Amino acid sequence: MRIALVGTVSSSIFGFRKMLIQSLVSQGHDVYVFTTDLTAELKRKAEQELGVKARSYSLARTGMNPISDLCAMVSLSREFGKLKLDLVFCYFSKPVIFGSLAAKLAGVSRCYGMLEGLGYYFTEEPGGDGLKKKLIRGVQVSLFRLVAPFLNGLIVLNPDDKDDLVNKYRIKADSIFVLGGIGLCLNEYPYSPPPTTLPTFVFVGRLLAEKGINQFLGAAEVLEKRYKNVNFHVIGGLDEGNPGSVDVEYLSELHDKGVIFYSGPVSDVPLRLKASSVFVLPSYYREGVPRSIQEAMSVGRPIITTDSPGCRETVIDGVNGFLIPPHDLGGLILAMEYFINSPECISSMGVESRKMAEERFNAIEVNERLIRFLDLK
Repeated sequence: MRIALVGTVSSSIFGFRKMLIQSLVSQGHDVYVFTTDLTAELKRKAEQELGVKARSYSLARTGMNPISDLCAMVSLSREFGKLKLDLVFCYFSKPVIFGSLAAKLAGVSRCYGMLEGLGYYFTEEPGGDGLKKKLIRGVQVSLFRLVAPFLNGLIVLNPDDKDDLVNKYRIKADSIFVLGGIGLCLNEYPYSPPPTTLPTFVFVGRLLAEKGINQFLGAAEVLEKRYKNVNFHVIGGLDEGNPGSVDVEYLSELHDKGVIFYSGPVSDVPLRLKASSVFVLPSYYREGVPRSIQEAMSVGRPIITTDSPGCRETVIDGVNGFLIPPHDLGGLILAMEYFINSPECISSMGVESRKMAEERFNAIEVNERLIRFLDLK
């Protein structure tokens, strides 16, 4: 079959979709990959190393310019028509919306969409959502309702998203399939015994309020005063134009005082996880199933995260970590304190995390389930 994968940035599709692409190519399918930031070097690597045909398209990742989005949709539809595709698989909100409309216009017989979490506009803020956010969420819901009949199936990563789409927002798709986490190559994140003599708590993610960075920094500031045998490590990129971005001066102040160690974005995440003891993500963002947690579980680290959509799929409370309420600084401090005072539990809960990663987040098995749902096997 002639199959197109339509995503956003190349790092996502060639990184997180690599094993899926390899499976499709090995089955003899002709695979085309569409990204919004394709470079000559990425195109060469994709075609030589993965055996796919890489294409660029112009859909903006963010923004609400309908003229621009419609022009991108028409251009994408023309490209689909030239390629005479049999199946289009889109993921992330805007590609699902405009990619599926493009497939319909091009006469592609089969189209599937995947939402990896409902995202920022469906994330409930602690002080309530503003009018702009509510309006944009309403537009997104209307567009989901528009395109759902054109999809042969819609894939989500957690049952909360399915429940909200069907019952709260009344999205009517032929089939909504809960995949679970997209998974990872477990061999790239091998188990290693966690350090326990000097417990190190690590946060990995975008440094945004909705990801829980402020709670992590607040907990570090409190616990650093109570205990001298503990470290706090922050890994992730700044997003200073984002209204939810961390206060950079506060972050720098804590780093300069030695309360935390901030390394910025890094390329050696497995090694950083290996040097950590406990993984912390106090997110209230509408996650799918956070990949960062899956990576930490594979390495064998206990998890502290929130009892919220997506995050709760990674923890059995008290077995491989703890679930805390969103926005609960006190609950986060208590959970982190538990590991400081009971370091022997770091190892035992870490082993349970690895077992759960093997059972739930092995990308080989996840991709097999996805390929069966796409009826490609």
